[in-house]
Amino acid sequence: MPHDGWHPHDDEPHAHHHHHHGPPTRRAVLAAATLLPFGSASAQTADAAQRIAEAANRFLASLDTAQRLRTLIAFEADNRLDWHYIPRSRSGLSLGEMQPAQAAAARALFATVLNDRGLELLDGVRLLEGVLREQQGSFRDPARYYVSIFGTPGRFPWGWRFEGHHLSLNVTLPAAGHVAVTPFFAGAHPATVRDGPNRGFRLLGTSEDLARQIMAGLTDAQRQSAIIADRSFGEIVASPQRERDLGRPRGLDLGQMDAAQRALVEALMDRFLGTLAPDLVVAQKKRVMDQGLAAFRFAWAGSLTPGQAHYFRVHGPATVIEHDNTQNGANHIHAVWRDLAADFGRDALADHYRRQPHR
Repeated sequence: MPHDGWHPHDDEPHAHHHHHHGPPTRRAVLAAATLLPFGSASAQTADAAQRIAEAANRFLASLDTAQRLRTLIAFEADNRLDWHYIPRSRSGLSLGEMQPAQAAAARALFATVLNDRGLELLDGVRLLEGVLREQQGSFRDPARYYVSIFGTPGRFPWGWRFEGHHLSLNVTLPAAGHVAVTPFFAGAHPATVRDGPNRGFRLLGTSEDLARQIMAGLTDAQRQSAIIADRSFGEIVASPQRERDLGRPRGLDLGQMDAAQRALVEALMDRFLGTLAPDLVVAQKKRVMDQGLAAFRFAWAGSLTPGQAHYFRVHGPATVIEHDNTQNGANHIHAVWRDLAADFGRDALADHYRRQPHR
């Protein structure tokens, strides 16, 4: 499996070692060019900030005054941090309230942060909401997904959110050169569509398959380290306001894995990280590498038998990716990617406020 710079197996996985011994490889040159230290603004991230702001302003320009008032929320509002994935009333403007051209402008905004696979993930969540509508009635609504814009696009700090049942994508631009995309939640109910025109559709199935492949490829001793509970947890641990419940990373150290085993964990993390636009993927993978990939742990809870309740996660010093499939007879997935230091752009925002005292 080609790594393309994701994991420099020929080098220390810790970020403090920026030097390379011997003549630089093409990968090292590319890494030096694109992966600046996380604290500095790369030209790529600056370009990202500009394209995101331009798309947000085009979207706002497509709205009428009443719609714009619904969409715009103060950056300082508590609402910005009030994310969730349950069916509930939400602020912002729903897709169902938009004209086709407005919905297209909203999608163009999403496409400044997500690649095609990321956009397909959003579509898949809404497709499953349509499946639930067929089964459960009209309170399930694929049009009830809301866009909110916090602050003024292009004036730091600002951000936006796209959210509805089983989806929460939180994008924050806290300061020049920083784009935060977490918390990023996606759910799948049903996890496997059992009948109808979408029969066999598994929105988050690849993640489960990779995690099972990881477990199958471990030695008995490694598997014993990886399993942290006999039963699944029934829910992700890092749900809103509960992230402290995670505690320290548990499970099997990636440093105890061989290259092939670690490659599968990277592929599993890539199911979230790899949904981003190319320049943002680079920044987020650098973010992971800076934490030292060997310090990450892979953990499993619950049954290893397909079709039974299970839970798994990859957990590093700041980054956590969780996946739980317990509810509705283990056919209902909650998955989330969080950065416990930089969710909502917190780390860069703190620096920004320290440097620029606000009234």
